Amino acid sequence: MTIDTRSSSEERSMSESASPHADAARAETPTVTTMPFSRAINAGLRAAMAASDRVVLMGEDIGKLGGVFRVTEGLQAEFGERRVLDTPLAESGLVGTAIGLAMAGFRPVVEIQFDGFVFPGFDQITTQLAKLTNRHEGAVQMPVVIRIPYGGHIGAVEHHQESPEAYFTHTPGLRVVSPSTPNDGYWMIQDAITSPDPVIFLEPKSKYWQKGEVDTSAPALPLHASRVVRRGSDVTLVGHGAMVTTMLQAAALAEAEGTSIEVVDLRSLSPLDYGPILDSVRRTGRMVYAQEAPGFTSLGSEVAATVMEQAFYALEAPVLRVSGFDTPFPPAKLEGAYLPDADRILEAVDRSLAY
Repeated sequence: MTIDTRSSSEERSMSESASPHADAARAETPTVTTMPFSRAINAGLRAAMAASDRVVLMGEDIGKLGGVFRVTEGLQAEFGERRVLDTPLAESGLVGTAIGLAMAGFRPVVEIQFDGFVFPGFDQITTQLAKLTNRHEGAVQMPVVIRIPYGGHIGAVEHHQESPEAYFTHTPGLRVVSPSTPNDGYWMIQDAITSPDPVIFLEPKSKYWQKGEVDTSAPALPLHASRVVRRGSDVTLVGHGAMVTTMLQAAALAEAEGTSIEVVDLRSLSPLDYGPILDSVRRTGRMVYAQEAPGFTSLGSEVAATVMEQAFYALEAPVLRVSGFDTPFPPAKLEGAYLPDADRILEAVDRSLAY
């Protein structure tokens, strides 16, 4: 594997340019195609690897197998074993190696097999990866992407269906994002790879097989922008990842009963783009936050507190939260009772409207 000989100033220019996507991707004829979420991320990884030989993929069984969820399928055959590396079952060593590669000028993309498996590498992520740039007063950049399949709805057990996003959003120095559609998956993985900072890239695993349109001609939004995905006037629903689909289901059911719900997809969990959220709440006067993660000291807690601070006089009811319960993830047969569904969200909407 050869290291790119571009200078650090050239690299910084590439990372911080207003249009960070690869020239090859931009040169494509505008195309809209339909593909599953997992294939969209695969296509985004392929575009990033084609654009720069400094992008390397690392993970357990990601090469010949293509990963547990086949997200990296075919990439080792296309780019070789030196750029798509099958690693030992050692997350701490995996993240530590990625840090060393970043220092050497590479842009490593690490796959963690399941959300609950990230914790052996948690020390490396939070005490080294997140802090090295600040520790060196900006002289050292850490363009490392940690891909983590997370969340429930796949009928698995603990360590395979968890939502650890709050651990990472609480850590200064990390960017944290979670796409909810194939189009976002395609573009956001490329944006994450070109970021000069470490990015925790949370992939809602229950959406890997969900198909959607992908426009390969241009990204719709910057990496750290939230988005209104459904317009409404009575209540604002806010969430991220797989919960966006559940919120849209709830909004469709509510519409049949005469309630107009606006849905906001966060997309970026750190930093948070509050503009669309606050604009929506100031119009509707009500907000419900929905998430799979437990509710105590969670991302929903932070968003609720900030909305109460910045849009207090527009609110006609308290901000309400719907979440997983404050218990370890249950056996697979009980996940339907643990994870929020459209009925639990609509119950919160009814409580909000009752104030």
